[in-house]
Amino acid sequence: MAKRASRPALIEVSEASAPPRRNRVNLFELAYHRIEELLVRCELAPGRFLAMQDLQDMTGFGRTPVHHAVNRLAADTLIIIRPRHGLQIAPIDLARERVLLHLRRDIERFVIRLAAERAGPSHRNQMLHMERLLREKRAGLTLAEFNTLDRRIDQMVLAAAGEPFLEHTLRPLHTIFRRIGFIHHSYMAEKTNLDGTIDHHLAVLNAVATKHVDRAVAASDALIAFVDGMFDEMESRIDPSLLDCSIEPLLGA
Repeated sequence: MAKRASRPALIEVSEASAPPRRNRVNLFELAYHRIEELLVRCELAPGRFLAMQDLQDMTGFGRTPVHHAVNRLAADTLIIIRPRHGLQIAPIDLARERVLLHLRRDIERFVIRLAAERAGPSHRNQMLHMERLLREKRAGLTLAEFNTLDRRIDQMVLAAAGEPFLEHTLRPLHTIFRRIGFIHHSYMAEKTNLDGTIDHHLAVLNAVATKHVDRAVAASDALIAFVDGMFDEMESRIDPSLLDCSIEPLLGA
């Protein structure tokens, strides 16, 4: 008899002492967002093993919202649940993530096209305001500040596209490549220079806000190509311990 395909492990969450549903959902989302931030900034280093209690201590959230967030992040392939052994932050596999970048490119084309076609006056106003903000603040933006704005840009584009299903598909991909960008800008250059990525985001924002569909898709492709270029450098130069902290650092590399 053929074996059934194994299903990802999920952590059971007790509802016995849970708060009212609306508050509970808000806490779930806040816990997810907080852990997501720790992943992007590598405060939760790729490859690290830890316990659920560690995440509760780091985030300040209780057991139920953290368990719910971990289940989602496990489905997103960002955390690995090791039954009876706790949790592991998923190591970074550059070959796999480069394949996922091609997937993101194709989905992003669809999303950007929808956003440029459907963007209403409110969406366009928000994007033009973000474009002005990026132009005015670009010289002094830190990597952490840019990542916060980048997340807002992703939300604006998805809102303009008007298809909620797409957020669940793209959000983990955005997190994966925001983490790649953090490592590249933090460790691969002598000085963090965000000019390239800011320029590409400005091009996307302007094209969607002005409803130039073909230009918006071309700008999205150019942004993905820019990210793809990071992989060439990382594959040849990055210390493997930055991609999986269980690997001993290559001292003097």
